[in-house]
This record gives sequence, C-alpha cells and structure tokens, in this order.
Amino acid sequence: MDFMDINRLIADRLRELRDAQGLTLAALAERSGVSKSNISLIERGESSATATVLDKLSAALGVTVASLFEKPAGETPSPVSRSADQPVWTDPGSGYVRRNLSPGVYSPIQLVEVSFPAGQRVSYETSARDVDVHQQVWIIEGTMDVTVGHSLWTLETGDCLAMRLDQPIAYHNPTTKPARYLVSLVSQVHKPPRREA
Repeated sequence: MDFMDINRLIADRLRELRDAQGLTLAALAERSGVSKSNISLIERGESSATATVLDKLSAALGVTVASLFEKPAGETPSPVSRSADQPVWTDPGSGYVRRNLSPGVYSPIQLVEVSFPAGQRVSYETSARDVDVHQQVWIIEGTMDVTVGHSLWTLETGDCLAMRLDQPIAYHNPTTKPARYLVSLVSQVHKPPRREA
C-alpha cells in the first residue's frame, strides 16, 4: 500500500468513525485537542498526521490507533491478512514504520509490527477511552526505552512489556541501530454496572 493509499485509508476510516458517533469536525476537535482545520485536511487525505495526532484522535473516538488503519465498513473482511495487503504507515515526525498485521474480521486482539529508527522518540498523551486497552510490546531486535507514566523500562531483544493505555507513554530508541518490535493490543468495552433487582 503506497503513501497515497494509506492516507486515503486513514481519511476514510477517520470520517467513518466520526460520522458513526455523530460528531462534527468542531466536536472532534474539541474532544481531541487537534485543530478543526488539521482534522479536515486529514479527512481529505491532504495531510499525513503524526503518530501523536493519530493517538489524540483515536482516544477522542474511543478506539485504538490500529483501528484507524482498518478498512471502512462495507467490504467483506477476510480472516487472512496477506503480507502484501497489510497497511504500512510511516510517521512523518519520527520516521517509525508501523505495519498492521491483523485481518479485517472483528477481533478484540490487534497485532502491529513496528520498525523504529535509531535515536528517535515518539510520545503519546494517551487518555482514557470508552474501552480498556491492554498492550504488550515484544522486542524482536534492538533496544527500546519505554516510559509508561513515571516508569522507564529499557527493553532488549526478547523482552516483553505489558501495560494499559490509560496514561502517557513514550517510545525512544537510545541506540545507533534500528529496533523492531511486535505490539499486541486487546480492547474491552466498558460495561455499565449491573443494577440490582
């Protein structure tokens, strides 16, 4: 999937999610802290949002960032995700590359492969969503510093870190070599408390 295709995929998906919740551009801008003009450019496929902006938009919509790379509704999803069809996106801010591995069929689990350039950093101001999102990061090769809230974890090849996406998270490759890791996300919708009869 080339640059234009991935921007169009994000644009269509963002608009679909916003429309499904009955949100205007102004309402999403207020919820996310991303300007109305920036959201409009992204939805028209005229701007490539950074990872930080996608995180803010996904949090405001109550979904994971990985959900922004899913094909819009209407297509019959396959239970198989072929390598050639997996959406690949490059963060214009840091140059990190994410590949969505999961098939389009519904699943509470999402898998993402990330290639992270040497010396780069990405910070997410992750906030509460309407779903609980649990994430694990497994380092395939290289070294990554992952800050979750106030805790810093240095992860080496083979290490795996579990976290919830309910606080600020930062990823930093402190080395002179690229790193590669697998991200596994599980989403659980918040259920209202049961009322006693």
